[in-house]
Amino acid sequence: MSRLAHRQASFADLELLRQGVGLDQTLQTISDFLEQNQALVDQVHQDLVRGLKNATTGREGIEASRVLRSFLLRRLKDWDYRELRERIADGFSLRQFTHFYADPVPSHRAFHRSFLRLSAQTVRALNEAVVQAAVHSGIENAKKLRVDTTVVQTDIHHPTDSTLLWDTVRTICRLVKRVGELVPALTQGFHNRSRRARRRMLDISRMERAERPRQQRRKYKDLLEVTEETLAQARIVVEKSKKVRVLDLLVAEKLQSGVEEILHFSELGERVINQTRRRVLQGETVPVGEKIFSIFEAHTDLIKRGKVVTPVEFGHKIFLAESAQGLITDYRILQGNPTDEQQLEPSLDHHHRVFGVAPELYAADRGFYSQANLERCEKAGVKTVCVPYSGRAKTAERAAQEKTRSFKQGQRFRAGIEGRISVLFRGRGMKRCPDEGLEHFEVFVGTAVLANNLLRIAHHLNKRKRRSGRRSSKRTLPPT
Repeated sequence: MSRLAHRQASFADLELLRQGVGLDQTLQTISDFLEQNQALVDQVHQDLVRGLKNATTGREGIEASRVLRSFLLRRLKDWDYRELRERIADGFSLRQFTHFYADPVPSHRAFHRSFLRLSAQTVRALNEAVVQAAVHSGIENAKKLRVDTTVVQTDIHHPTDSTLLWDTVRTICRLVKRVGELVPALTQGFHNRSRRARRRMLDISRMERAERPRQQRRKYKDLLEVTEETLAQARIVVEKSKKVRVLDLLVAEKLQSGVEEILHFSELGERVINQTRRRVLQGETVPVGEKIFSIFEAHTDLIKRGKVVTPVEFGHKIFLAESAQGLITDYRILQGNPTDEQQLEPSLDHHHRVFGVAPELYAADRGFYSQANLERCEKAGVKTVCVPYSGRAKTAERAAQEKTRSFKQGQRFRAGIEGRISVLFRGRGMKRCPDEGLEHFEVFVGTAVLANNLLRIAHHLNKRKRRSGRRSSKRTLPPT
């Protein structure tokens, strides 16, 4: 059956609908919005069938509409895969929203596999389509824009040189063991040194400050030696695998995948060894751009924003642009730790590309300030630029400008994006990404933005319905 197919509701479903068992107002509005924008389902379908020789044959997959609705529901409610499956299976209203009705609900693993096929480009296209739909329906006018940056963490432990070396040893040993289960001859002579590496890691982490000058270098030398020996033996296993002939195609494919993983983590382990030797043994200050903070999430950046509570964060810096209606019209995952000042011009270009005009009001905090940015806003056609001066000596003209009523109103408007970030973190679960890899990190952030935009659209559409209902009731009232 095609992933675009949609099963009809059963008689039991129709009876429940007749009795008035349905969705709450917000989910019903989102469901109606998705029904009216079938192009969103078509974009998801393209990702689900990508790479398949024939999408109409083979085992049935989850339909595109069900994948999209379940994908959104997970982020709307901030559920994990198991809870998502249990909640859908347990209640008729969520079965109705996800279009499963009386059909069996797939396992949480099936949801996971389907969601992993969605690309960051597709999620971004979905967001852009939703924003354009809001413009066409009269919800969004794009006259006001407020921007800010925040940090979304990756799912890693706090990185230290000793724990990174320990991660390298235990991961390589686990992968080599998995390869040995397929072809036992490959792992002959390989010694599992994860226990020794763990002991050295614990010795270093539990070391008192007074003990470090005398013992730290010796402990690190031992841990580095263990890690280098493990990587050397892993390379021998890889060389042996090139000479082994496996007749079973499934075993051969698993063996090739295991060898590629060993090579991948060996390369990352070499980087960990290099930065540890430079920092601990040679006393060198390693630049942040040359460091690796996790062998599992190697794309992780170190972010310093001058916050007292969290002086250092590990993840990625995220740029967000929000309209007066609460829609996030632009989001970007930034590489490294660029200044906020560099994000103003790209945000103006994106706004003009999406809406065709510049915003009448552009509001940001002092991190976005520079004289060049003010000139860019004026050149782009922004009428009111509310970006506070950043510096010590403020001219009298600038001080007077920041005391004007329009500037103060713009700064009060800007503060609203702080609340939006809090909603994304606490309500949509965007604070820490549990998914692996940069591609899935971008999907994770984009899905939180998409869920937020759909909720805001549902809010405005419901408000519009209530207003029209009040007007109609007033017209039908008899004269007193």
